[in-house]
Amino acid sequence: MTHHLHTGGCQCGAIRFRIEGKPGQSSICHCRMCQKAFGAYYAPLVSTRGAAFTWTRGEPKYFHSSNHVRRGFCDNCGTPLTYEAADGLAISAGALDDPSSLPPSMQYGVEAKVPFVDHLGALPSHHTMDDIAEAPFLADIVSNQHPDHDTETWQPVAAGGGGAPVSASKEDNA
Repeated sequence: MTHHLHTGGCQCGAIRFRIEGKPGQSSICHCRMCQKAFGAYYAPLVSTRGAAFTWTRGEPKYFHSSNHVRRGFCDNCGTPLTYEAADGLAISAGALDDPSSLPPSMQYGVEAKVPFVDHLGALPSHHTMDDIAEAPFLADIVSNQHPDHDTETWQPVAAGGGGAPVSASKEDNA
């Protein structure tokens, strides 16, 4: 039997999670509520139904987007993390350490689908560094993003992204 293990977390690393076992369906939702919650044209979600889900560092804050749904997010960096309803919990596919490991197989909320979404793959493509003449700051950019793997500790970065850690308690770094 294949062992399924998926990990992920928010952009800053304050919140981390683990999915053990085969997750449920991976999908994208185009409904207007998901568009607003993710600040994007659609929300990529992976159902944790059928798998064991655990928060391994921190826990999200919640916004009740309707009388039936609450959405978890990191209150430190704003990363959307969950869609939770009576039928279970779905995790943001973009928050996975390897989002390509669970490609979507279904679309929901197509009544609100933005018309050009089906053609995004046909747009001209460029690597990030192709834009260095227009955005010279890219040459010495330093990422404050948490790495795409579990770490023993977490040290938050000061507001403003200067790289200096903010003060944190031992519990915050566990």
